[in-house]
Amino acid sequence: MKSFEIAHSVCPHDCASACTLDIEVESPNKIGRVHGSDENTYTAGVVCAKVARYAERVHHPARLKQPMRRKGTKSPTSSIDDFEPLSWDSALDIVAENYTKATQRYGSETVWLYNYAGTMGKVQRDGIQGLRNAMGYSRQHNTICSSIMLAGMVAGIGAQRGCDPREFGEADLIVVWGGNPVYTQINLMTHISRARKERGAKLIVIDPYKTPTARQADVHLRPRPGTDAALACAVMHVLFRDGYADQNYMTKFTNDAAALEHHLQTRDPDWAAKITGITVYDIEALAKDYGNTDRAIIRMGYGFSRSRNGASSLHAVSCLPAIKGAWRFRGGGLYGSVGQNFNLNTSLVTGVDDPNVRQLDMSRLGPILNDEAEPMAGGPPVTAMLVQSSNPAVVAPESGKVRAGLMKSDMFLCVHEQFLTDTAKLADIVLPATTFLEHDDIYSSYGHPYLQMGPKILEPLGEARSNHDMLAGLSSRLGADHRAFEMSAWDVIDEVLQTNGLGSAKNLKEKRFIEFRPSFEESHFLNGFPHPDGKFRFRADWSAQGPDHTELPDLPDYCDIVDVADEARPFRLVTAPSRNYLNTSFTETETSIVNEDQPTILLNTADCDDLGVTDGERVRIGNDLGELVLFAQPFDGLERGVAVVESIWPNQAFEGGIGINLLTSADPAKPNGGAVFHDTAVWVRST
Repeated sequence: MKSFEIAHSVCPHDCASACTLDIEVESPNKIGRVHGSDENTYTAGVVCAKVARYAERVHHPARLKQPMRRKGTKSPTSSIDDFEPLSWDSALDIVAENYTKATQRYGSETVWLYNYAGTMGKVQRDGIQGLRNAMGYSRQHNTICSSIMLAGMVAGIGAQRGCDPREFGEADLIVVWGGNPVYTQINLMTHISRARKERGAKLIVIDPYKTPTARQADVHLRPRPGTDAALACAVMHVLFRDGYADQNYMTKFTNDAAALEHHLQTRDPDWAAKITGITVYDIEALAKDYGNTDRAIIRMGYGFSRSRNGASSLHAVSCLPAIKGAWRFRGGGLYGSVGQNFNLNTSLVTGVDDPNVRQLDMSRLGPILNDEAEPMAGGPPVTAMLVQSSNPAVVAPESGKVRAGLMKSDMFLCVHEQFLTDTAKLADIVLPATTFLEHDDIYSSYGHPYLQMGPKILEPLGEARSNHDMLAGLSSRLGADHRAFEMSAWDVIDEVLQTNGLGSAKNLKEKRFIEFRPSFEESHFLNGFPHPDGKFRFRADWSAQGPDHTELPDLPDYCDIVDVADEARPFRLVTAPSRNYLNTSFTETETSIVNEDQPTILLNTADCDDLGVTDGERVRIGNDLGELVLFAQPFDGLERGVAVVESIWPNQAFEGGIGINLLTSADPAKPNGGAVFHDTAVWVRST
């Protein structure tokens, strides 16, 4: 006899898959196993292992259960014992009082409500923006993940749209460029595997190291980090040189094709080989595979965007299907982000931005909190913060500066969290937050075309409150005028859906999801690209994408503005995702910790020999920003001079008490900001 019922929900985490879930509910307070639903043909019954065991997370004994106030001075090694419990009313009174005092002293822009994608729900994630706008607090430029991808895609295509991910199952050539979907989008591998099994599709992976996805590939090419545009240009050169370019398609659907062909005459495989480290033979083979295949689809990953030249590199890769005319075919074209399929009106949740209020770049939190003039955008110091759905003490670049800023004596910090994260350890007030199972929300996706309902299926743990309910309580104390905070989350969802002509919340709960899948003609731009002239742009207008554009090439080219390795810092560091953690989510669950083992650094075996280190030995890694200790893992799946550190471990996992983003720069990517996590030169030494 079954001891559970099945409830329906959606994975809320920052992943393109936004999986449709079937959850075993054993009681109003307990779940069992989590399954991917086969009702959604993208999810196709598959879910990653870390979400399958979500019971470990939602029922973890370290979950926060009540509001707390710091008892003593701030410390990055604080524990629960360094806080004392208090009521929600008292906690919110203290937060409101401190925000009011800070505003009276410096003006409203001194308050920064900082959040990101700990939940991707439309209400629970974005409600904080409504409070920002209602109070005139500093706005936030969301750069830590997707802003570089956005700039690169819009420069050529005109929008963050493209192929439906299920088309990978209909392709004959699949190129995964700068991504590792085995770790980061497992459902996509289901459709890739189907194409390989049923159609004999060839899989090519382009990545600086041999990821688990690359291990499954027919071909793995390893460009030096930051050189992807050079490889793309050489492939384009061969497409033009050898007659693979579709002149009729380009005449109808693109601009500046003749100028591009002329420009690429000197960007041949020999030129690219010197830059990328990939052989001329392998570049020619890639170009010919691509040129000879109509149903050739590219998965343009986020990995190679995370560089100072990332937007330019993305634009270069996006030119390939426009030259080849691959957009004409089902199972051909390009898939990067499809988040702009939805275009929902959620102003009830977010309010309306005031462009006269300063905007702070979230990836430059460290420099901002240390009063560096340029990123402060001409405003006052930040002296009061709320952090929701993020853990910036670990995930933000230049984390040494982030820590120093959050520990300032005149910084008031409130953190609303599920666990005592590294950011929460530095807070004055810590508030307990619900998980996605304990509140209502709706979810779109940047990886597939489904809008989904995620209803509450468990009672909140202890005194935990949802983001929406916490913000509503704070809003009333601050006197904010924002109607959504006078409504329940369910009623907000209902009104948002009806405003967009999508029926009621009740109906969506019954249906589970609404598909926003564009037609084949729309998703392949056969009626024109989303630029005013309907043409794909080989010549990018970077000035339209952001203010810092002067160093970016208009026609695709290698843009040498990266943190180049040199004699003092001879290694290029890539900080890649891991299988068992999602940024810092799941770093508290036992199985994930056991599976990840310890913070390691992958180094070419010959580099390990030169350093005199063997497997598991401690090595010191550093640059001008700081240094830390990792455990060496000799690995022949990457080139010499490349170092890979997977996952974002909590600070306590490191000997020095601070993690890998100590070394990553807060320099903004061009043209409109973005975190350059894979663009770091470092030294590595034996200890």
